[in-house]
Amino acid sequence: MPLKHRSILVLPLLLALTSCISLGGPPPESLLTLSPTARAPAGDGAAGAGRPVIAVLAIDTPAKLDVLRVPVAVTDTELAYLQEAFWVEKPARLFRRLVGETIRARGSAMVVDGDDTSTLATVTVRGTLIDMGYETDESAAVVRFDAVRLDGEGTVTTRRFEARETGVPAEGRAVGAALNRAANTVAADVADWVAGG
Repeated sequence: MPLKHRSILVLPLLLALTSCISLGGPPPESLLTLSPTARAPAGDGAAGAGRPVIAVLAIDTPAKLDVLRVPVAVTDTELAYLQEAFWVEKPARLFRRLVGETIRARGSAMVVDGDDTSTLATVTVRGTLIDMGYETDESAAVVRFDAVRLDGEGTVTTRRFEARETGVPAEGRAVGAALNRAANTVAADVADWVAGG
């Protein structure tokens, strides 16, 4: 078949494909993130022979949090996602950085980032972010974290942390702000627990 006729046949196929393929809808007006209420000051961090070196390792999540959406517990057995509410990145990464910055802001320990630096640590913190979403029964933003602490002597301790803010309307901006407050409460509790040994 001559090249001229082939191009005439290919053009309708390409036009048909463009109507089937979606390159994504319009971008959201804004994205949610976690912002620490306690920040380490600029300059040198904690140092010294007596100070612990703490590594906050990768945090696990169930599948419902392994997305950029905010989960909504409609009932005990039903899950949905909040409309027009999107995280800037996955919740586990945001929460890991928040915990690290909160510990760093205390000024009593050196905090190292990244899994490849965990060999420098005298204490490691990891865990599972069980919930970081919205519950309709109490109109609540909820953060739950199962933490695991391992010290230099090999002692393992675990603890569950939880914070909730009730009376929050099911709207992206309000839920995002409430989740940020709840996540900061949990991060502060984790920092106190880690420092207390």
